[in-house]
Amino acid sequence: MTIALVALACVFAVVSGINDGGALLGTGLKIPSVRPVVGILMLMIAVAVVPLLTSQVAQTFTTRLAPMRGPGGQAAMAVAVLASLIVVTVLSGRGMPTSLTLAVVGGVTGAGLGWGLPVAAGQVAFVLAVALAAPFVGGLLAVLVSHLLVRLADGATLPRWHRAGFAVQCLAYAANDGQKMLAVFIVALGFAGAPVGVCALIAVLFGLGTVYGLPRAGRTLSREILASRPLHGVSAELASGPAVIGCAAAGAPVSMTQAIAGGLIGAGVAESTHRVRWHPATKIVMAWALTLPASALLAAASALLVKGVIA
Repeated sequence: MTIALVALACVFAVVSGINDGGALLGTGLKIPSVRPVVGILMLMIAVAVVPLLTSQVAQTFTTRLAPMRGPGGQAAMAVAVLASLIVVTVLSGRGMPTSLTLAVVGGVTGAGLGWGLPVAAGQVAFVLAVALAAPFVGGLLAVLVSHLLVRLADGATLPRWHRAGFAVQCLAYAANDGQKMLAVFIVALGFAGAPVGVCALIAVLFGLGTVYGLPRAGRTLSREILASRPLHGVSAELASGPAVIGCAAAGAPVSMTQAIAGGLIGAGVAESTHRVRWHPATKIVMAWALTLPASALLAAASALLVKGVIA
């Protein structure tokens, strides 16, 4: 089980890069101040270093939602990850890109219930409430930031704002939902904290996935939600980063891509509600609404089945 879960953890880190990394870079692709190669390196460094300073969100995945320890915890985590990947793959294949973090939260909750682990209902409710609020907070902050940037930024200074916003965004991701990758390794290998070697391995695997996923994810966020201009992308970065860092301080895993999407919508609304392409935006929100319950149900049914077979 340990070997299988370690292999699954490696695959999960690559998929996280495909799903998350491209979206993180996509908002600023139209601004040459952070080139893709530099952006990928910044993300990898943040993913490797930040968990050494704080791993609160990883602990939420491994202990606060449900105690994923011992052989039972390993099996439940494996089921949770597989269920999450299946749901995200199916929804993405139907043109409904969604949050891998939401899927993992649902998967861990469902697998814990199916395996008979003590799931903390209060903690689950708290995480859901914060996850629901995060894109709205990102959107509201983006409206304010957009108005400020119109006054403060111009063609010469906007790249500086972009570099600052992207740096904060990298830190936010590494402190929050990026730690779902670390959580799977924690359960697989049974360690506490964040060993340097494991964090470095996660960063490399995540970087490989980001290279592959950049074109698709970047196109979804920066073109489908609205005809994104540089100001929109910078506003979304500056708004989503602090929002997600605040959630990380509370130990609540939220989706960085959700916060970015909310930020892009807020930046578009600040200019005109007609700039936002509401149909694709609504489709993405529907995918978010389906992701967590679908992952939880699939993981719970799978955990019951697997436990019944091996018991």
